[in-house]
Amino acid sequence: MANNMEQETVKATKTRYGKKELGEFRQIIEEKLEKSRSDLELLTEAYTNHNENDTNDTSPTFKVLEEGYSVLSKEENSRLAARQQKFITNLENALIRIKNGTYGICRVTGKLISKERLRSVPHATLSIEAKLQQNKLRR
Repeated sequence: MANNMEQETVKATKTRYGKKELGEFRQIIEEKLEKSRSDLELLTEAYTNHNENDTNDTSPTFKVLEEGYSVLSKEENSRLAARQQKFITNLENALIRIKNGTYGICRVTGKLISKERLRSVPHATLSIEAKLQQNKLRR
C-alpha cells in the first residue's frame, strides 16, 4: 500500500517527460517540420514567380486585371510564407527544448503541459491554464 502511495506522489509531482515520451514528441515535431518546409517551399515559389506563365500575350484589359490579381495573390502568399516560417521556427525551438530538457514545461506556471496538448500543438510553451489566462488578459 505504501508503495502505491509513493508512486502516486511521484506521478503528481512529475516535472519532466521521460525519454520515451520525448521521443514520441520529437517524431511528431520532425514530421510536422518536414511537411511545413515543403509547404514553405511551395508558397515561396508562388510569390517569387519562379514558375509563372507571363501575361504578355493577353489583351491589355485582361493584363491589368491579371496583374492586380497577381499582386494580391503574391502579397497573400508572402504573408502565408512568413507565417509558415514562424511555425517552422517554433517547431525547431521545440526540438531545442527537447535536447536541453525543458520541453513540455509551461513557461508561466512551470507545470507540465498535458500530453494531449503537446500532441496537438507540439510547439506549445503554455499549458491550457496559462493560455486561457493569457486570453482573458487580452480581452
